[in-house]
Amino acid sequence: MTATDRTPPVAAEPATDTATHTSTHAQAGALSRKGLSAGAVGLVGAVVIGISCIAPAYTFTAAVGPVASVVGDHIPAIILVGFIPMLLVAFGYRELNNRMPDAGTSFTWASRAFGPWVGWMAGWGLVAATILVLSNLAGIAVEFLFLLIAQITGNDQIAELSKVTWINIVVCLLFMLAATFISYRDMQTTQKLQYVLVGFQVLVLLFFAVAAIAQAVAGNGFDYQAFDIGWFNPFAVSSFSAFAAGLSLSIFIFWGWDVTLTMNEETRNPEKTPGRAATVTVLTIVSLYLLLSVAMIMFAGVGTGEYGLGNEAIQENVFFYLSGPILGPLAFLVSLAVLTSSASSLQSTFVSPARTLLSMGHYGALGPRFARVSPRFFTPGYATITSAVVASVFYAVMRFVSENVLWDTITALGMMICFYYGLTAFACVWYFRRQWFDSVRNVFFTFLFPLVGGAILAVLFVSTLIDSMDPDYGSGSSVFGIGLVFVLGVAVILLGVVVMIWQAVTRPAFFRGETLAMDAPPSLRRPVAAAPADKE
Repeated sequence: MTATDRTPPVAAEPATDTATHTSTHAQAGALSRKGLSAGAVGLVGAVVIGISCIAPAYTFTAAVGPVASVVGDHIPAIILVGFIPMLLVAFGYRELNNRMPDAGTSFTWASRAFGPWVGWMAGWGLVAATILVLSNLAGIAVEFLFLLIAQITGNDQIAELSKVTWINIVVCLLFMLAATFISYRDMQTTQKLQYVLVGFQVLVLLFFAVAAIAQAVAGNGFDYQAFDIGWFNPFAVSSFSAFAAGLSLSIFIFWGWDVTLTMNEETRNPEKTPGRAATVTVLTIVSLYLLLSVAMIMFAGVGTGEYGLGNEAIQENVFFYLSGPILGPLAFLVSLAVLTSSASSLQSTFVSPARTLLSMGHYGALGPRFARVSPRFFTPGYATITSAVVASVFYAVMRFVSENVLWDTITALGMMICFYYGLTAFACVWYFRRQWFDSVRNVFFTFLFPLVGGAILAVLFVSTLIDSMDPDYGSGSSVFGIGLVFVLGVAVILLGVVVMIWQAVTRPAFFRGETLAMDAPPSLRRPVAAAPADKE
C-alpha cells in the first residue's frame, strides 16, 4: 500500500465526530486525530520497535558491570525488582490507552487527569529524556563503528579515531541524519528496517548467552560459578543503598517500552494493540536480560579479575571484553550487534518525542508548526526534524565543552525517566478514581498496580536527587560543591518550567483547558472497546 492510498487514522473521539474539523475539537477540548497513518503497525511490528527502542545489546553491556559492582551476583534479582515497577506502570499505560488512544500519551493523559500544567511537564519529561538519549545513542554508535572496524581489520589504532573530537562529531551527525531520514518516512519503512536490525541483535545475544553457559559448564569459563537460585533473591543484597543503586540502573535498562503507546494512532486496533505490545515487549526483555545475566555470572563471575564483571576496566562494555573468550573468531558479531542495537534504537527512539511534540502542537501547548504532518508519509515531519536538530546540537556542543558534562547529562536521564513514568502512573490512578471499585479487575489495574509502580518511581526520583548532590555521583564534577548530575537534572526540569510559562503567556488557550479538557467527555468515559474489560 502506498502512502497516498492510506486512509485517515481513526480518531480518538467518538465515531460520530470523526469528520469534525480539528478546530471544533479544540473548542470542545476533546481528543482528535492528527493526520497520522492509521493501521500501519501491527502487534509484531510494535513489539519489534519497542525492543529496538530499549536497545538490549547496548543497554545491558553498559549496565551489567555497574550493577555487578554494587550487588555482586544478585544481578538477576535486581533485574526482576527493576522489572516490577516497569510492569506495574505498563498496566497503567495500557488502561489509559484503552480509554484514550492518543499519540501524546503521557502529555495527553496527565493533562486529562491533573490539568494542563502537570500534563505539559509530563510531556516535557518525555521529550527531554528521549532527546538526551538520542545524542547518547548516536555517540555510542560512533564508538562501536570504529571498534568493529578495528576488530575486523586487526588494527587497534582505528578504534582510537572515535576519540578524535571532530571525527566523532561528524560521524555522529551522519548517523543522526540517516536516522532522521528513515524516521521522516512512513512507519512501514521503520518496521522493515527494525525487523532486520532487531532480529539480528536478539539472535546474537541468544547465541552469546548459550555459548557462555556451554563454555562455563565445559570448564572453560574464566571464573566458573555453578547456577544458584539464590541469585534471584533480592533480600540477600548487602545493603539498601546497594539495592537502590542497582534498582536505578535496572530501571534504566527497561526504559523505552512506552514507544509502543506513542504509536497508538498508527496501530491496528489502537485501543488494545499498543497495550499488549508494551506488555509483550517488557516480558521479552526481562527474559533476555535474565538469561544473559545468568550466562555472564556462570562464565566470568563477579570478581575484579581480568574478565570478572566487577572489574572496573571492562564495565563500560562487558560484551566487548567477554566476546573474545566466549566466541573466539566470531567475537566481531557482538560488536556488530551492539552497533546495530544503538543505531536501530537511535532511529526508533525518534518515534516518541516526535509524536509527543506533534500532540503538544496539535492541542496548542506548543507552536502550530509542531502539529504539521508530512502529506506524503503521514509522519510528524517538523517535530522529527526538530528533535534531530536539538539532539545533534546538544551532542556537538557538549562534546566540545566537556565529555564529563555530556555523560553526566545522560546520567541525569534516570531522573527524567522516573519523573514522567511516575506522573503517568499517578495519572492513571487519578483519572479512573470513580471506577476503582467497579470490578476486581479495576481495583488492580486502575488503582493498585499503577499506584505502587508510581510510588516506587517517585521514591527513586527523590533518592536519585539526593544521591546526585554528591560530587562523586557520575563523573565526579561539581558546581559550588554540588554534584554536576544533580545540577544538570534540576536544570532540565527548571528549563521545562520556564518554557511552559512562556507558552502559557503566548498560547493561553491550552492552559485554560480550551483545547484539551481536563476530563474526558461522557462519550469517552465508557467506550464500547473498554466494556468487555470492565465486566471481568
